[in-house]
Amino acid sequence: MAKLKLENLNNSQLTNEILENTQKGLGFVPKMYVSMGGNTALLDAYTYSYKSFRANSGFTPAEQEVVFLSVAYENNCEYCMAAHSFIADKMSKVPTEVTNAIREGKQIPDVKFAALSKLTRSLTATRGNVSQAEIDDFLAAGYSEIHVLGIIAGIAVKTMSNYSNHLTNPTLDGAFSERVWQK
Repeated sequence: MAKLKLENLNNSQLTNEILENTQKGLGFVPKMYVSMGGNTALLDAYTYSYKSFRANSGFTPAEQEVVFLSVAYENNCEYCMAAHSFIADKMSKVPTEVTNAIREGKQIPDVKFAALSKLTRSLTATRGNVSQAEIDDFLAAGYSEIHVLGIIAGIAVKTMSNYSNHLTNPTLDGAFSERVWQK
């Protein structure tokens, strides 16, 4: 697999501001952000889209993690699976059995989370080319068509980080180390 070295980077002023604000907000800067910061457009687009998804997707924090974990699973992103498993456990309060089922590719024990994960994974794997039956199953679980569009926003956010992580291979931050993951 290809790997970028990203040596001798000179961060832009905007990248430095994003990293400083992240440090203030989280108490640390995820190594993924440092790697993404090699290109200001990537880091800026990611952080803006991430915040917008969190604020405007129409999903609860737990549902947002189901989307992010499902995309990371489908894209085989070890960094994001560990990070979002940590967030699911500590911040978004996703039931551990739901997070673990996604991480293990097993049946999710909650009908609504299961429908959300299934459509998210299918949309990711097929690049948006899902059947009407898949949409209908999702809607039957209690979601709306607007939520389908919200999933697309979540996929876009995680695809940026998943692809970047594949090519830059950031080491896992200590905060996420208890949720190391491999498919």
